[in-house]
Amino acid sequence: MNLQQIIDNLNLTLLTEPRDFTSIKPEGGYTSDLLSCVMAGAKSNYLWITLQAHLNIVAVAALLEVPAIIITENARPDAATIAKANEQGITLLSTPSPTYEIDGKLWEMGIHTQE
Repeated sequence: MNLQQIIDNLNLTLLTEPRDFTSIKPEGGYTSDLLSCVMAGAKSNYLWITLQAHLNIVAVAALLEVPAIIITENARPDAATIAKANEQGITLLSTPSPTYEIDGKLWEMGIHTQE
């Protein structure tokens, strides 16, 4: 499953610049709002699901090579965070849905964690 299919299936709002999302194929997902947990548990090419929307999420995603962050519960990053995400090549996506609901839908779509 590629990122474009995920965006379409979950009706996510793109906050950063458009790119070829069909070439991005997430290998798993990780959900946490605590940055230290994400740094310890997320892996390269995972999706990160969080309700955090501040600048530090971009730094953590870039460090881990996470291609996209799904920001839940209508949390919205400011313009500086979006600009930094564009600069780092991190896709920011938004949804009004609760985190738990997005996690369940991603699981049903085959996006699981890898051990």
